[in-house]
Amino acid sequence: MDTDGFARDAFSRNLGLISEEGQEKLLRSRVAVAGAGGVGGLHLLTLARLGIGNFTVADFDTFDVVNISRQFGALVSTLGKPKAGVLADMVRDINPSADVRLFHEGVTPENMDSFLEGADLFIDGIDFFSLDVRRLVFRRCREKGIPALTSAPLGFGATLQIFTPDGMTFDDYFGFSDRMTRLEQIAAFAAGLAPRPYHIRYLDLSRVNLQKQTGPAVAPACTLAASLVATEAVKLLTGRGTVRPAPCYLQFDMMRGKFHLGMLRFGGRGPIQILKRKLILRKALAAMEE
Repeated sequence: MDTDGFARDAFSRNLGLISEEGQEKLLRSRVAVAGAGGVGGLHLLTLARLGIGNFTVADFDTFDVVNISRQFGALVSTLGKPKAGVLADMVRDINPSADVRLFHEGVTPENMDSFLEGADLFIDGIDFFSLDVRRLVFRRCREKGIPALTSAPLGFGATLQIFTPDGMTFDDYFGFSDRMTRLEQIAAFAAGLAPRPYHIRYLDLSRVNLQKQTGPAVAPACTLAASLVATEAVKLLTGRGTVRPAPCYLQFDMMRGKFHLGMLRFGGRGPIQILKRKLILRKALAAMEE
């Protein structure tokens, strides 16, 4: 196969919205994605169709039947198969010349430097509740000068936070400290992801189980999250457009028709965010008692 010719034809419809020079930059770029599930898998597929040519993918899990509702790599034919391997095959089926490195053990403190080696951008697709490794990888990205993105599917909407090496840190934005309990950290993360929690109005909190670390999620929210991340990835990798890093944030809620581009000037340590965190923690503890 003429790989150069294939890539030129396969991504030709991007041109006009992405310049030829920008498309070449995307083909040369490497994006590290932690997680190949609901959002991580869609991040990979969306970025592959934009013509990004190199990926590093980490995920230790296999597909289960409960993933079918929202994880685009989850099919009857892929049940029981490793998520990272399935998504890597899908990426190569989009672009046969794509270079995909796999970390089937997921991201760990021990392999983090290898996982981020050569990365121009990091994208967070880590499970909501896995806060320790998420904090570590965002901290390491900052040390290495790698921009890092996170987008959470919430209700029928999504959020977007961008962390650049010279902007507000991940821990400062969310107000994390090592003195916090695990529940306090979860509350801080939730409050920072959605400073305006539009989805709470229609969310059935009885379906959120902190012990089992499960909650509702739908495919449209994952698709929206991937669209937000992919657009910012193009900006960061091609140098085109305006990037608004933390303490800025963006929220969409398609069910309620809400959109907000805001800023947490004091991050998670601002008085309003501290109050929100306490309210979320109170609700979480009440739900656990019930």
